[in-house]
Amino acid sequence: MNITDVRLRKLPTEGKLKAIVSVTFDNEFVLHDIKIIEGNESLFLAMPSRRLSNGEYRDIAHPINAEARKELEDVVFKEYYAVKEKLDSEEVEKQEEKIEEEKIEEEKIEEE
Repeated sequence: MNITDVRLRKLPTEGKLKAIVSVTFDNEFVLHDIKIIEGNESLFLAMPSRRLSNGEYRDIAHPINAEARKELEDVVFKEYYAVKEKLDSEEVEKQEEKIEEEKIEEEKIEEE
């Protein structure tokens, strides 16, 4: 199966949950609710899961070998970092615009 689309649906700004992702395979099958979680040393993927009656969680779907997991992680993290970089860049631009507006406002006040 080939990964044909990755969509980040949510990017919380706080906490260990960094994104909720949907991945499409072969333009025919989609897997929702993959979570990107900040671990102690790095990010990791948490597959969609459900809570059992004993309180434990069990994956609903997951890669069955290391190669498939690595491919999924590589594609998802690549998209996550691209989106995050774009959002960070937009935030910097907004901050720069705000600073420029404040300078203009200060100059107007000084002229009066």
